[in-house]
Amino acid sequence: MGSIRLPKPVLLFMAVFSPDASAFDWVRKLAETRWGTLALESETFAFETFTDYYTAAMGATLPKRLWAFENLIMPEALPKIKCLTNDWESEFKAVTACTAERPLNIDPGYIDLGKLILASTKDHAHRIYLSEGIFAETTLMYTQKQWKPLPWTYPDYQSAGYQFFLTQCRDHLKSKRTSPLK
Repeated sequence: MGSIRLPKPVLLFMAVFSPDASAFDWVRKLAETRWGTLALESETFAFETFTDYYTAAMGATLPKRLWAFENLIMPEALPKIKCLTNDWESEFKAVTACTAERPLNIDPGYIDLGKLILASTKDHAHRIYLSEGIFAETTLMYTQKQWKPLPWTYPDYQSAGYQFFLTQCRDHLKSKRTSPLK
């Protein structure tokens, strides 16, 4: 019989996209108040080059940024984080002048040394229910010193730019786990 062990803290990851440029600072301020400063921020990606799935609700031009936070979280915090970011999406819609049906999308997840997990409100065969109406999926696996997609991995997460950033995140997590406490 295996012994039960608690998981190690993980790196909070967030993908944010919006047709409204002000959304990024708005979300960042809220998120940094909650989880500490950003440890890493990606370049801005043109999300519309990967899919047109959100065009009807969000518009044809969708800048997207990926963030990782300095403060680590426990994996079981993910459902509450996803519920909170959903609330933020609703709040932003109420305060923005942007006329898009959905002016903001925030996708939280976490990075562990062997995987990238994303939270979702949608069930599917490859997703596991966590709590509070939130499901989780392993979006990428880290094996043989590289990120490997799964059959359901979104095209943007398979791109070199995303994977470069995710490797930086993984390296940051690894250094945080091995550095002595201050």
